Amino acid sequence: MITRATVRVLNLLGLPVVLVALWWVVSDGSTNFFYPPLHDIVSVFGATWFHGRVTHDIVPSLLRLLAGYLSALGLGVGLGLVIGSSPTLRRIVEPVLEFLRAIPPPVLVPILILFAGVNNGMKILVIVSGCLWPILLNTVEGVRGIDPVLRDTARAYRLGRRRRVLHLILRGASPQIAAGARQALSVGIILMVISEMFAASDGLGFTTVQFQRSFAIPEMWTGIVVLGVLGVVLSLIFRVVEGRALSWYHGVRRAEREG
Repeated sequence: MITRATVRVLNLLGLPVVLVALWWVVSDGSTNFFYPPLHDIVSVFGATWFHGRVTHDIVPSLLRLLAGYLSALGLGVGLGLVIGSSPTLRRIVEPVLEFLRAIPPPVLVPILILFAGVNNGMKILVIVSGCLWPILLNTVEGVRGIDPVLRDTARAYRLGRRRRVLHLILRGASPQIAAGARQALSVGIILMVISEMFAASDGLGFTTVQFQRSFAIPEMWTGIVVLGVLGVVLSLIFRVVEGRALSWYHGVRRAEREG
């Protein structure tokens, strides 16, 4: 008898296994220098990444991503709560926010290098500059979408400002905040790689580009695979954290569907 856990595992791994098998079969026998067979990529994977590059490249990249992402999360939620709670302030800053959001973060890299140098601070700022907007704008929309009746009820019961923010505004906007945080995570991984392509000496982006420039093509593909696996793992971790933090929300949604 197939259990629910088995079904979840099959749903999670079924398509990736099929795609990898298809890649293996299609690329087998390839003589194209830039598209080597998958078995060549697999054969150099261990020697490429398990002899010092985990601590020299993967860990620094993850630390930069974590620092930039958490900074953007705190800044975006904080500003979003303030802007979303004030219609007047929202009307004033909305044109500026839309203008800044439209600027691609990679364009800011040369400017950030001028002001922040080529150290880790610049790389973290690049990640913050891209991750901030999905979180901020979704937080603003989440705060705007809170039922006015709930706000009036909170005032009628004379809830303090701190309790209103924590238990009404922040909780009510949390599904939208989570949606923005999920988008920001994908953006952060992309910007992590881009930031490490400029005047860096370590990191996944730096190492992958070095492989490409030295024509170590199978090794370059292993870097791409590592980035893909990293994205999947971070996405799964985010889903677990989101599921626990928003268990009340998902319970309400299930009850509505079943009702």
